[in-house]
Amino acid sequence: MTGSAGPVVVLVGPPGAGKSTIGALLAERLGTGYRDTDADIERTAGKPIPEIFLDDGEPHFRELERQAVRAAVAEHRGVLALGGGAIMDAATRALLKGLPVVFLDVELADAVRRVGLDTPRPLLAVNPRKRWRELMEARRPLYTEVARAVVATGGRTPAEVADAVLEALAPPPAHTPDTTQ
Repeated sequence: MTGSAGPVVVLVGPPGAGKSTIGALLAERLGTGYRDTDADIERTAGKPIPEIFLDDGEPHFRELERQAVRAAVAEHRGVLALGGGAIMDAATRALLKGLPVVFLDVELADAVRRVGLDTPRPLLAVNPRKRWRELMEARRPLYTEVARAVVATGGRTPAEVADAVLEALAPPPAHTPDTTQ
């Protein structure tokens, strides 16, 4: 899973997929750094994402997100987690081509349990369950488009999900010729 350019793992998925938890665990296991583009955006803007949405609007947030992803892919060599909507941008999807991207797939019930869907998530503010389903209908094809692997998180502990990510990205075993003939 090592390479000279780009992150060793890029995690994508919807709110509640466990990108932050799994990303930190993977970074620890791989002995590398962890970076989250949502945290980068908040640091750059000097305020939380919900405030960016309210004060400056979604288009401004998406531009900050594009910049944060571009910078992180260029600079970070560890585990990288992208915000749930980052893959909506065609340039971001193109940037992810060829990288070790894993889509952490989560069912609605698990997402609700993990984040409660009542936390300050601007795109889920009104009728969060319905809105989450709508977001997933629009985003699922894009998550799978950029992903080298899809890892279902349902019924798994964070450690089990991390194991599944590492297994999904492991190179196939080398083929050894059959010499028993």
